[in-house]
Amino acid sequence: MRTYFWTVYSLGLRLNEGLHLQVGDIDAARGLVHIHRGKGAKDRYITLPTSTLLMLREYWVTHRNKRWLFPADGRNHTLAKKGVSVAKTPMSEAAVQGAMKLITTKIDFGKKVSLHTLRHSYATHLLEAGVSLKFIQQALGHSSLQTTMIYLHLSETGEANARQVIEKIFVR
Repeated sequence: MRTYFWTVYSLGLRLNEGLHLQVGDIDAARGLVHIHRGKGAKDRYITLPTSTLLMLREYWVTHRNKRWLFPADGRNHTLAKKGVSVAKTPMSEAAVQGAMKLITTKIDFGKKVSLHTLRHSYATHLLEAGVSLKFIQQALGHSSLQTTMIYLHLSETGEANARQVIEKIFVR
């Protein structure tokens, strides 16, 4: 689950986009991930961070499913024999949502967190780091910039950075 959560966060994916990632969707040479049939049946390419590629390679050793990046191996990985998964389907939504709930309860996070929260965080963190709204829109697979702006809940850090930029620009 750790690898799944990191992959979804670092690529800004929706729950099902992450679940349905296939081995062939990863283009390590170009540093891209092909997202097939996202919302609105749209395909897109997303930048693959090196940290995510390395984590996926470590994870690959544990399952090596021919098709699914995140196969439904069952409890205690009963469908993985000697590091090779024979699962015919990806993990279930319920498994992922249950793990998220368990983790946030265990650490007493105090706020309701869903997998979609990771997508919001991805967009917000990119914006705060100075990435353009247009790039974020494309990465999230939005047709409209208005849709992207809904995700951008600026944190205090983002507001502080804005103040620094304004002060720097308008120096007398």
